[in-house]
Formats: sequence, C-alpha cells, structure tokens
Amino acid sequence: MDNIQKFSLPAIHEGEIPLAFMNTKAAHDQGVILAADVGGTKTNLALFQIQAGDLVPLKEKSYPTKKYKSFLEMVSTFHTDDMPRINGICLGVAGPVIRGKVHGTNFPWAIDSEEISRELHIRSVSLLNDMEANAYGLAALQEKDFETLKYGPKIPGNAALISPGTGLGEAGMFWDGSHYHPFACEGGHCDFSPRNELDIRILQHFQEKYEHVSWERLISGPGILDLYLFLRQINGTMEPQWLTDQMAEGNPSATITSTAIEGKDTVCIETLDLFIRFLAIEAAQLALKFKATGGIYIGGGILPKILSGITREVFYNNFVQSGRLNALLDMVPVKVILNEKTALLGAAYYGAMELQWD
Repeated sequence: MDNIQKFSLPAIHEGEIPLAFMNTKAAHDQGVILAADVGGTKTNLALFQIQAGDLVPLKEKSYPTKKYKSFLEMVSTFHTDDMPRINGICLGVAGPVIRGKVHGTNFPWAIDSEEISRELHIRSVSLLNDMEANAYGLAALQEKDFETLKYGPKIPGNAALISPGTGLGEAGMFWDGSHYHPFACEGGHCDFSPRNELDIRILQHFQEKYEHVSWERLISGPGILDLYLFLRQINGTMEPQWLTDQMAEGNPSATITSTAIEGKDTVCIETLDLFIRFLAIEAAQLALKFKATGGIYIGGGILPKILSGITREVFYNNFVQSGRLNALLDMVPVKVILNEKTALLGAAYYGAMELQWD
C-alpha cells in the first residue's frame, strides 16, 4: 500500500496531537477494519488488520466516486472473497452526517450506516464527516507530513482544520486540557465576505451564477476555475491558445495553478494570488471563531501541489488582518497537511476504537 505503513493505536493518546474517543473500552488486539474516505471526486478504501495494538494495512484502492451508484456497489468491487472477513467499518464522508445518514454534498449518493450494517452483516459501522476523519488522522502523522505556512508558538488550546478540494471542508478540535475532541462543521458553506472593491465585484458575479455565494464557491478546485474565468473576463485579454489546449486536455484548475507557478500567464498568476488570499482570510476567521491557538491545519488535495507558488509573507499579511485581534492571530501556527491519506487513517483509527464484537 502506497504511503500507508503500520501504525500503533496507542499513539492517539500519546502523540503530538492526542485524541479522545468515546469508546475507551474497545479491544485493540484483533479484528479487520474497512476504512473509507468518500469524497466528491474519488473514494479511497483500505483494509486494516488489528494486530497486538497495531493497524497493519492489507489492501488499498482508489475509485472515481461518481462512477458508482452506491457505496455498497464499490465495496463489492473492493472486497473480494479471498480477503478476510470485515469486523468493523468506518467511513469519512464529504457531507453533513445526521443520525448515521449522509447525502453527499458534491456527489449523488445517500449513505446509511444501518443499511450498510444490515447488507454486509457487520455490527460495527461508523459514519463520520470527512473533516472529522481528517482530524482523527492527524494523530497518525509525523513531522515530515506537515509543511509550516505560518509559524506560531502553538499555545495549548483548540485547533481547527480547513481543506480546499472538490469542496471546502472545515472542522474543529476542542482541547479539554489533555486531549483533542474533533467535531464536524459546515463552515465552508457560510457566506463569502468581501473586503474591497474587487471582492464586491466577485460577489456580484458569483451571485448571478449561484445566488448563494459561500466560501466553498471560491476556495475549491471549481472555485479556482470560476475565479480565473471572472478575471479573464474583466482583464479583457485573450486566452493564449496553448493554455486553452492544456485546459481542454486535463484538469483546468490544476492547469491554471501550474501555469501560475511557472509564471507563464498573468491572469493565472492573479487567480492563484486571489485563491491564497481568500484561503488566508477564511482560515483566520476560523481561528477566531474557535480561538484556535493550538493551530490551523490545512488539508485537501490542492495546497500540497501549489506550495511552491505560495509567498509566505502574502499569506501572513492576509491571515493577520483582523484589527484588534491581530495579536491573537499572530500566535496561531498554520500547517499544511502533506499526507493525502490522512482522512483514511483517521477513519481506520476511529473504526478500530469503536469496534464492537457480535
């Protein structure tokens, strides 16, 4: 399995980011856990064997989410007859989880933990918001899995996550004095707040297209493309044919950011700068709302790919820009999560800790 190695369950209590679990009586010496990170673009599945307190990876595979009609259909493809029996399942899903059910925000599925339990004959099935799973996965990471975007003393206290990807996920981590308690939220769907004349024009443009303009409309993969098209329109310059061809051949948003990093097109550069500015602003607002002196962690698939194009000073100047509370924001460290399997690891952790035997 690429990028995933055996890791120890006790680390959740003893590591740099210690976590609390509701079920502290779970047996951690045996069992097989199916973990899933269900996103709008792709779904990662992995099978883990619990061996003497360690989670040992057995199999991992990624699937295009929208090509499957349901999670159960995907599992039937992943888990073949030659694999060991599954004892517990935990899914991290991009969407609000209500009473064990979730309708995907950026994909057409509905997932029901009771249905999964019934159809697969597995008693222990847990359903988490994908950002909550990301939070639990932080405990499995090492120093090499982070890149510091803004330094700070990391004063003991709450922490938060923000993850631009297909959408914009956010979550909090309440600090009780010794452990973190992750909790999900849907802050990415809160209203975008403009700060200057250009922002107001962006708001008006996006309102015409979407009516409700959330931060997710801007700080996401689709948001990068929308921002680029808006800036190209008001800039009045023709798109170079070579750029048109590259965008048609691959992911347009990825093409825009890579072109910006290479310095090949001024509109792409302006788009990337605006994306980073908006990310810094919303990350700071999240830090203020949660008083996240323990740090802001930026996840998702976008930031690790564009780190070389981020000017730390630009991020800092837009992050520490809240008037009387600048001193507080100056204390908050900001780190980018480099390990794309963090949510999958978190789901495996949670599934193992919540495992119930028949």
